[in-house]
Amino acid sequence: MGAWFRLAALIAAPLLLTGCLLTPGKFTSKLTINADRSFTYAYAGEVYALDPNTSMGEAGTDRATDSAAKKAETDAKKRAIADALGKEAGYRSVRYLGDGKFLIDYEISGRLDHNFVYPFNLDAQAIVPFVAVELRANGTVRVKAPGFAKDSKDQAGPMGGMADSSSDKLDGRFVLDTDAEIVSTNNEDGVQGAGGRKVLSWKVSPLTRDAPTAVLRVK
Repeated sequence: MGAWFRLAALIAAPLLLTGCLLTPGKFTSKLTINADRSFTYAYAGEVYALDPNTSMGEAGTDRATDSAAKKAETDAKKRAIADALGKEAGYRSVRYLGDGKFLIDYEISGRLDHNFVYPFNLDAQAIVPFVAVELRANGTVRVKAPGFAKDSKDQAGPMGGMADSSSDKLDGRFVLDTDAEIVSTNNEDGVQGAGGRKVLSWKVSPLTRDAPTAVLRVK
């Protein structure tokens, strides 16, 4: 999955001056992948938008800049992000709560005949994935959740420092539910069985170093 980080770094480089990077807060997230390649992904909870200019410092900014005007400008930008996300299929609710925090309810279903990443929205300039599903030629799919671990943020090149500043907000659970063969996983608790299905569950916190990862074999 190193290719994901290299690609994200290349795409995000121009956004360091203009964009906002999204990172999880308190959340629950579930990815269901069936052996027939049908899938559903859901995310419910907090998302924080990090402003690269603020995170890296604004060396060229006039110290006399009106802070109230600056805050109003930032809030307007965040509300525009909420509006852009709300227009995308899958978003059932997007609310901006202030101070860079959003409350999101997202769910989408489809078929894995192509790669899948979440979130990805060019209008909102959100391109660093919380979850990525990569199809392989040998009939397997690799699932990795780089947004749900601190180390993955550290590997994100020029974006790592910004994402790291919000790692202390990570608080959630990521669940992978499947009836496909599980080829490999880094889940230390192992596979749980339920009704003929296999379930992997990762508790995510600021101490989570390794991104949740699994490889499945599908039809």
